[in-house]
Amino acid sequence: MGVELGLWLGVYQNAELPWLRWWDLQGNLLLNGEERAEQESQRAELESQRAELESQRAELERQRADRLTAQLRSLGVEPEV
Repeated sequence: MGVELGLWLGVYQNAELPWLRWWDLQGNLLLNGEERAEQESQRAELESQRAELESQRAELERQRADRLTAQLRSLGVEPEV
């Protein structure tokens, strides 16, 4: 199966103890369901923050384009032509 049991020192069920945990053959801890759910929640939150930043950046670019368009029009240049 490519897994092995090993000791992990950490907090589980409000107790900080050495716990038997599953590890892959490269020595990476295999997450339990709760840990995977937390990791996915953090990933989703980060993606939401990235999307918000991208939305803000796009809005700033739109405002900049609007200002430049207005400046060109004030100089008698029609930017759409």
